[in-house]
This record gives sequence, C-alpha cells and structure tokens, in this order.
Amino acid sequence: MTGLERLQAWCADHCNGLWEHSYGIKINTLDNPGWTVEVDLNETDLEGHQFEKVVIERSEDDWLFAKREEMKFKVACGPGNLDEAMAIFCDWAERSRDGD
Repeated sequence: MTGLERLQAWCADHCNGLWEHSYGIKINTLDNPGWTVEVDLNETDLEGHQFEKVVIERSEDDWLFAKREEMKFKVACGPGNLDEAMAIFCDWAERSRDGD
C-alpha cells in the first residue's frame, strides 16, 4: 500500500461525522517546487504522542522535513517526496497506535 493510500485509510478511520467538520488534512504545493502537508491531530489517537523531527536532504529536489507543531503534523518536501512524507506520517501513526 502506498503512503497516500495509507493516509486515505487513516483519514477515513477518523471521519466520524464530527472530526472532519472541524479538522482535516491539507496538501498544498510549494514554489521551490515541492509540497506541504498539515494533518490535524486534534481528537485523534495521536494527540498525546511525541514525534521526533525528520530531516532528509538528499539533493535540491529530493528532501523532506517533518515535525509535530502543537496539534498538527507538518511536512514540507520535494516534488517527488509526497508519498514518502505520507509514509512517514502513517508509520508514526501505526507505531503510536501499537504503543511504541
């Protein structure tokens, strides 16, 4: 399963008739080029879990920065790293759910 498919499943699991009306996931483009992603953590099982910042800098177009900032998981990444970014989020969500 791809990172995006896993993110879709995570989102579907949290859409309960209430969460999606106040919170959600935002995916936007950057002008350098690349992507930004913000996932609301409010009212999810990730609210109380810490995330260790991830910094990957392979090349000018192959990079990724992921962090938790208050109640949001935030990613900025290169143009070809969106699926990798989603996988990093989903790996963290799965580890947190499993108690690691």
